[in-house]
Amino acid sequence: MKYVLVTGGVVSGLGKGVTASSIGVVLKACGMRVTSIKIDPYLNTDAGTMSPFEHGEVFVLDDGGEVDLDLGNYERFLDVTLTRDNNITTGKIYQSVLDKERRGDYLGKTVQVVPHITDAIKNWIESVSVIPVDGKEGPANVCVIELGGTVGDIESMPFLEALRQLSFSVGQDNFCLVHVSLIPVLGVVGEQKTKPTQHSVRELRALGLTPHLLACRSAQPLLENTKEKLSQFCHVPAGNILNIHDVPNIWHVPLLLRNQNAHIAILKQLNLFSIATPPDLQEWTERAETFDNLTNYVRIAMVGKYVGLTDSYLSVVKALLHACIACSLKPSVDWIAASDLEDESAKSAPEAHAAAWETLRNAACVLVPGGFGDRGVRGMMLAAKYARENNVPYLGICLGMQISVIEFARSVLGLETANSTEFEAETPNPVIIFMPEGSRTHMGSTMRLGSRRTLFQTPDCITSKLYHNSEYVDERHRHRYEVNPDVIGILEEAGLKFVGKDESGRRMEILELPSHPFYVGVQFHPEFKSRPGRPSALFIGLILAATGQLEAYVNKHQNGSC
Repeated sequence: MKYVLVTGGVVSGLGKGVTASSIGVVLKACGMRVTSIKIDPYLNTDAGTMSPFEHGEVFVLDDGGEVDLDLGNYERFLDVTLTRDNNITTGKIYQSVLDKERRGDYLGKTVQVVPHITDAIKNWIESVSVIPVDGKEGPANVCVIELGGTVGDIESMPFLEALRQLSFSVGQDNFCLVHVSLIPVLGVVGEQKTKPTQHSVRELRALGLTPHLLACRSAQPLLENTKEKLSQFCHVPAGNILNIHDVPNIWHVPLLLRNQNAHIAILKQLNLFSIATPPDLQEWTERAETFDNLTNYVRIAMVGKYVGLTDSYLSVVKALLHACIACSLKPSVDWIAASDLEDESAKSAPEAHAAAWETLRNAACVLVPGGFGDRGVRGMMLAAKYARENNVPYLGICLGMQISVIEFARSVLGLETANSTEFEAETPNPVIIFMPEGSRTHMGSTMRLGSRRTLFQTPDCITSKLYHNSEYVDERHRHRYEVNPDVIGILEEAGLKFVGKDESGRRMEILELPSHPFYVGVQFHPEFKSRPGRPSALFIGLILAATGQLEAYVNKHQNGSC
């Protein structure tokens, strides 16, 4: 196995994940099979219990793993299906070592960070790297490892030591280190500063790791004298200093690496030239250029509760992007804090309330994504009601589906006290209830998680047509509450149809309002399986409905002409 390690220096949030994904894309374009591992040095066992405000979205894998959003980048860029073990955390490592210690596996030895923790890290990396993730048999050629955080963080130290040992044990030809660092420009001087990167590399070298390539993040392309300075003081050949400057869209990053011959430097370091081919990035080039040249926009109102940090809905934004490009449109996402739509905000923050409603009314479609807790729920219901009553295309995901059921029960059935037991435990009309397979006492990994099958109940529903008339669809879930099976009858009599159910028939997965141009709610998260070349069917449906093209698209596919 060949390893490419991506580390970061100076500051966090430099785009190590995108850099690591892009390296994988370029190597894959050279004919390599690529897998990836993300190391998160935090003590949490996984990302499942972390606030979206603090850490961005929780990405869910097919096997139910709740992982860091960077694994979403890997899946989208590399078109692979990763496992929960592809995300290593300090919590997972220490838990595995402590479990062994409790069982007596260490035979009375004193359990220490070195060698026990570092050995556990190395063993984990070596065992996970050989798991095929691309649907083919046998291990990949290259494993791209991204180490979260920045060099010098206390929590990263055991991982850096383990990776130093790994680089020594696998040999020089099997290990390539790419260090991502910041080249700031100070406003007063206007000069590209290399000192932060010098310090970062010095710290890395002091820990026994020497970078083979530097990936320098900057607003503008690097100047030649900046490269020479970096080469001289960081002991990296000038040809191996890559510049990842700001680009119009994320799909330019692999092209940027290819244009700077990053693949040649990495293949040379890993002694893979004999089996590599010239990089074929034609599809990437077309996608990046197509997006740059698009001029027509579609306005999408995103009504959520974590809109203060757009990374909270990263996969939803990417899925919208994939769908829009497939329809030759640029997405214009208007973020609306759900609480700003509520009546209370009309008194406490009248300007924000008025602006939120104006934004909603100007949008071509409305999307309400998932979330937890009751904050902003009334605002989401108002958005769903507005979309329902004004024939505006609507897509509700997870919580977005649940609030549309509550709103329908209140407005159409006249059940004013209808609610979810998540928001009101003693509600007299529980239309959304706690599901039996969850846990009321533990938060982590206790939800309905991962890929589950949804069976279409009727072939003539719009969702089935969007999924090309499939009898079923496998999508990823992450939720605790579901539509109460006892109220399905009265809801359907009033016109709300549940067109997708699980195999037991008791879990409602997809709802539609047949009298509406496009009013769809899904209990699963279709955004997690959207890919640049294969957009999610439901997001395509939303965008087509927003632009008046849905009927033509469905008819075209019905006739088998596409």
